[in-house]
Amino acid sequence: MELMGFVAKNKKYLIWLITLLAAGIILKLTLLAPQRVKVVFVGKRDLTARVYGNGTVEAKVIVGVSSKVTGRIVELYVDQGDHVKRGQLLATLESEDLLQQQLQSEAGVSKSDANLNVERANLQKARANLVLAENNARRFKSLLEGGMVSKQEAEQYENTYQVAREDVARSSAAIEAVQMDQAANRAGLGFARSKVADTRIYAPYDGVIVTRDLEKGGTATPGQAIVTLADPRTVWVKANVDESQLKGVAVGKNAVITLRSSPGEEWAGQVARLGHQSDRVTEELEVDVAFTPPLKDFRLGEQSEVYITTEVKKSVPSLPSAVLVTREKKRGVWVAENGRLTFRAVTVGIRDRSDFVEITSGLGGNERVVVADPPQMARFRDGMKVRMQ
Repeated sequence: MELMGFVAKNKKYLIWLITLLAAGIILKLTLLAPQRVKVVFVGKRDLTARVYGNGTVEAKVIVGVSSKVTGRIVELYVDQGDHVKRGQLLATLESEDLLQQQLQSEAGVSKSDANLNVERANLQKARANLVLAENNARRFKSLLEGGMVSKQEAEQYENTYQVAREDVARSSAAIEAVQMDQAANRAGLGFARSKVADTRIYAPYDGVIVTRDLEKGGTATPGQAIVTLADPRTVWVKANVDESQLKGVAVGKNAVITLRSSPGEEWAGQVARLGHQSDRVTEELEVDVAFTPPLKDFRLGEQSEVYITTEVKKSVPSLPSAVLVTREKKRGVWVAENGRLTFRAVTVGIRDRSDFVEITSGLGGNERVVVADPPQMARFRDGMKVRMQ
């Protein structure tokens, strides 16, 4: 009865005491309770270090196929996207005027051939006259020495002999002149035929028509592209890589390429060429990554990304990259020991694209390494109590 009387008398104070005790328990279990954290352990994994770069699909060999002569396009045989073979006819130009010039040159060559035959016949005649004149001059010289003919007659035959010699020399010179004229006419004919051939435009190599720059009826001029042709074997990604990530990037290194038009798909690649001058503003270097094998269906200028493999390590100690923190300019992790946090400095190696990082020193392998959200980890302190999930 005395207890009941005491409770009734002090009921108000007892309620306050119970409330305070309950509040204390709740605070201890909530706000003042140790934080719950997840832990991970060092594990052996195969890691691949990759360097990231972004750029566009381009072609090393891309040319604008143009004509050597000015002319109206009378026929176009290809369109953009067509695959062509070396030597395939792409377009023809109007050639009537050039064909007439070719016929004129052919006539000139025929004429010089006829003139050469005439001069050769004249030379043969002059040589025959020379032989006859030489024999007469020799015979009359002998008769003159024997006193059988007059000196005037002998001199007449001697003069005829000299004239015959000059005729042979003139005919020989005429043949040389005709031969020179013949060579000039043949060169002119070759030039005319070349101009006619230039009205037919052929593919310089196997490739893909990227653009058709002129249409049938348009006028083609030297240097103006009729079609633009790209060699698919030289299609690559011109990627920009940050200078700070260039260590290990070299010609021949394997790479993975992704294209904006095909999210989720990957293509094998290989570093084909490195630039030798970085962009002074962006501090990036151009790295050309070729498709291996060559990409069949491509669009020049398409946005793409590359991941260049710089190093591969098998079965090395590693942790998720999320556990790493920087404290007092040191890289390390938070380790849970006996329910309290301890900062442990570590040395890291390569980082994998799947967000795992190699641990080269600082951990024995059995530690419980804490992983949490970055804001939560920013509040961690040495000796802080935690509860492991």
